[in-house]
Amino acid sequence: MQLDFLWAKKDDATPPTVLQLDATRQVAIEFHHHERARRYLLRLRADGVARVTIPRRGSLRQARLFLEENKPWLLQQYQKWQAHPKETWEWRPGVEFFFRGEKVRVDVEEERFAVFAGERIPLRKGVSLRRQVEAQLLKIAQYELPGQVVAFARQHGCRIGRVTVRNQRSRWGSCSVRGTISLNWRIIQMPPAVKDYIILHELMHTREMNHSRRYWAQVAEVCPDFEASERWIKAHGRDLAQ
Repeated sequence: MQLDFLWAKKDDATPPTVLQLDATRQVAIEFHHHERARRYLLRLRADGVARVTIPRRGSLRQARLFLEENKPWLLQQYQKWQAHPKETWEWRPGVEFFFRGEKVRVDVEEERFAVFAGERIPLRKGVSLRRQVEAQLLKIAQYELPGQVVAFARQHGCRIGRVTVRNQRSRWGSCSVRGTISLNWRIIQMPPAVKDYIILHELMHTREMNHSRRYWAQVAEVCPDFEASERWIKAHGRDLAQ
């Protein structure tokens, strides 16, 4: 699985088409070309439109095949969207989400505070519950992750530049040619072992800026159980990136 999926600054989108999911359901599809994308990607937006990302060397034909292969998953997501079209974005008290690999519940106290996993944050009027909880998660990630990257870099003798933690929906992490490590704040929602794997995955790119056999040998050396982490990402990653 490629963890370093990158969005391009500009993209070209084809006119929306319609995909028949089953006998009664249709979904609008938008195909987007991205110069630096490394793989095909499918997601259902909050407005009910499915977006297919086509990598730089990809084709519309292959994108349609990719879409067809993932049709069962898209049907499942579309059924959820039809039942609760705004639920993904507008949380209510009692909603559960992943935090450090566990499902935690958000409660609201006196309509003034959001409480989850030992965190208690004041709520602002007119701002959605989800937006405020995710803002807190971003702060936690920005506080914790850079130090963890530095510690792993020292442990494994990796030379790095800056470490950034940002709000991204298209990648879990990346490493630039200058050694800048960029991480998606959502990785703090993952189990610690999976989060550590993503950090190590990017640090190994300071040695090998590719996904060659030699690169994966480096990964396996510092993270022997990385395949288990990839399985968790494959099973739950889409839930974090919605």
